[in-house]
This record gives sequence, structure tokens and C-alpha cells, in this order.
Amino acid sequence: MATRRAATTAPYRCTECGWTTLKWVGRCGECQQWGTVVEAGEQAGIVRTVTPVAPGAARAARPITQVETQEAARTTSGIGEFDRVLGGGLVPGAAILLSGEPGVGKSTLLTEVAAQSARVGRRVLYVSAEESLGQVRLRAERTGALHDELYLASETDLATILGHIDEVQPQLVIVDSVQTVSSSLSDGMAGHPGQVREVASTLIRVAKERDLPVIIVGHVTKDGSIAGPRILEHLVDVVCHFEGDRQTSLRFVRALKNRFGATDEVGCFDMTGSGIAEVADPSALFLGHGSREAGTCVTVALEGRRALPVEVQALTMPTGAPNPRRIVSGVDGARVAMILAVLEKKAGITVSNQDVYVSTVGGVRLTEPAADLAIALAVASAVRDRPLPTKLAAIGELSLAGEIRAVTQGEQRRGEAARLGYRTVLDASSKTLRQALGDLPRLHRSDPGDEPAF
Repeated sequence: MATRRAATTAPYRCTECGWTTLKWVGRCGECQQWGTVVEAGEQAGIVRTVTPVAPGAARAARPITQVETQEAARTTSGIGEFDRVLGGGLVPGAAILLSGEPGVGKSTLLTEVAAQSARVGRRVLYVSAEESLGQVRLRAERTGALHDELYLASETDLATILGHIDEVQPQLVIVDSVQTVSSSLSDGMAGHPGQVREVASTLIRVAKERDLPVIIVGHVTKDGSIAGPRILEHLVDVVCHFEGDRQTSLRFVRALKNRFGATDEVGCFDMTGSGIAEVADPSALFLGHGSREAGTCVTVALEGRRALPVEVQALTMPTGAPNPRRIVSGVDGARVAMILAVLEKKAGITVSNQDVYVSTVGGVRLTEPAADLAIALAVASAVRDRPLPTKLAAIGELSLAGEIRAVTQGEQRRGEAARLGYRTVLDASSKTLRQALGDLPRLHRSDPGDEPAF
């Protein structure tokens, strides 16, 4: 005779993974989430049966070839760079989660999105659960985002926010932020995983029922991940991350998840005193003034699907120290050390008696190996104190054997270099680093303004 499995006596359970414990702890011992262990409302581990329910004719399963498709009608947000990341614009009923470090400009960006949408006749409801109406108004005045179709509300109660949606009847809702809104249907204070889950699921349900795009701001933890339960990222349709360096005004928006488009697009913005501005062509931000100086070389990096020419600069100084200095900014120090070893061993460029400084222009960080050749040429130019040919770009990965290897999206990189006027591109066609250095005098002679030869 079959017996019923004994119910567990553990009075506490993790709401994320179901892990149980005899006493309360602040962190789940299984999934390592904080604040998810709560008192079990009912006994766990009991075997239950579910009664099958026959689906209606409209919901019956059918072959995939008989399923009708309909392209979602997108509406522009009014900001081209933001639309690029979203896959072309706002989709009706889409739930979009925007995360980012404190102070990076999330509220400024969304205020501009709200204002641009209001200017084209779409009513927008901006719910600020962190700032007062006066604070949002001051920011809108500074950025020129005042419009009669932009409605503001300062609320932290979910039921009241739903009431505002019913009353205003907006075509776009922005909630800033989900961690500061609470619902009476869930226990705990605002920001608790249960509260975040309840608030997010309710807003997403409203978005789907009314074909209403909803943009939700999410806080991040100290390690850069989105705060709250991981299920928050699974519930929404689009997850965007707003990032930037506090030392520069440049900001990037990247899509980490997108059910309506690609996730390899990047939006570029410039944070100014009067708000946030689009940077449709950021190439000039990462290039110098174009003067012929020794120790500079241009490469073409990829940010998502966007090709960005970046200038690499190198400076060398003779030293008698037993351990020469290797100072880098914007590039990987370990990779630069490898490139210097390849330069000396395979190309005959002595750097063991030189302090070497390598940096990028504009604060951009190069992490891909496609910049190896440009770094090597910049250092060689600095050692010989001879400038490289004008309008030269270098794209290629260096191996420890001194070979130049092809990189991904080579045609797109060369096309961007040609668009900006770089007539010569050194890449894997030169085979080795020594051959690439040997080709430089010929490239100098091909342009009368590039004498003397390298």
C-alpha cells in the first residue's frame, strides 16, 4: 500500500529555491539570496495531485506551422540611440527594465524619453517613488522636458499607482524605481524580494492587458547586478543596463535581454549640464586631433554591432631600472606585457630598457584582442620616435609566435575605417608583426606628405 510522504517540520523556507531550515537565517544556504528565507505558511513536501482541465478551442495546441504571426507595431521613444537598443522602438505591452549605478543618469534619460514621447502627442505617466514632484520638475526645467502631456506622480503604494494609471490613461508608464514601491498584498518592506516580485508582476500584468509599454527602473547591488530576486529579469521583456565612467561624460546603454530584437546593440550618450544628449557618431570622441605624432595608432573596436575607431597612444622613456615600468590606461596590462615581449622577441624592437606607457583616447576601454596590432605599432613608433603613416588603421590579434590573426567582423571594421578616411588598413594580410613593420616605409612613400620613412 502506498504511503504518503511525511511533511517536513522545517518552519522556514526560501521563497526562491524552496530550501528549508529549522531556524531563520538572513541568507539562503542553497541559492545564496539575501532576505528570501521566510516562515513557511504551509507544510512543504506533501504530495498533491492536480486535476487536468481541458483547454478551450481557442487555446488548443496546434502545429507551429499553423500559428499566425503578427509584427508588433513599434512606436519611437523620440531618442534614436535608445530605440536602437530596444530594437527599433517601444513595443505595445512591453515591460522594460533599466538598471544602472547610482548617479549614472537613469532618471535623466527617462525624463528625456518621457518628454520626447509627450511632444509627439503620447500621454506619459512618470511615477517617481524616490523624488518629490518638485525635484522632478526642477530636473525637467533644466533639461527642457516640460510638456502638458507629461504627467507626474510621487507614489510608493502600488494600488495608488494603478489608480493613477486608470485616471490618466497614459500611453507610456515609467516607474522609478521598483525597489521603492510596495504592495499591501505582500509582507515586508519595500525592496524585499517578495515585494519586488509582487510589484513587478502586477505592473507587467497591467502592461500586457492594456498593451501599455512600461519602463521600470531597477537598482543594482555593489557588484553591479540587479538588486532583488533573479525572477525580476525573467519576468520582463527587455533588460537594459545604463553604464558610464564617472571620470567622463560618456554613457552607454546595452541590452542584456530583448525579446523583440538583438542584444548586441549599444546606445551612446553624452551627459551634459543641460541633460543627456545622443551621440549618433561617437568616433570623434575616441580620436585625437589627427596630428602626426610618434606613438599613436588607430584601431577599430566593436561595441555590440557598432564599430568605433579608437586611438591608442604609447610613450617610451629609457630607464636604467632593473624592472622598467609598464603603466596602462584603458587597455589590459597583462596583454600589453605580452605584446611587448612579442615586439622584442619576434620583431626586434627593444623595450626591455624602456618605461612604457600605453593609453586610449576618450576614456574608452579596449578589451578585445583586435587592438593588439595597434598597440604594438604605437609602441614601435614611440621607440623609434617616428610617426606612423597618416590615415592608417591597424586591426589584428597578435599570437605569441608573432603572427597577425584575423578578428571577428573584419569587413565591418574596415568599412568604418574607410568611411572615416583611413585609406590603409593593416590587418591579417600582413601575416606577421615583422612583415607589418616592414610594410610601413612603403606606406609612407605612397603618400608624399608622410616623409620621412618609418
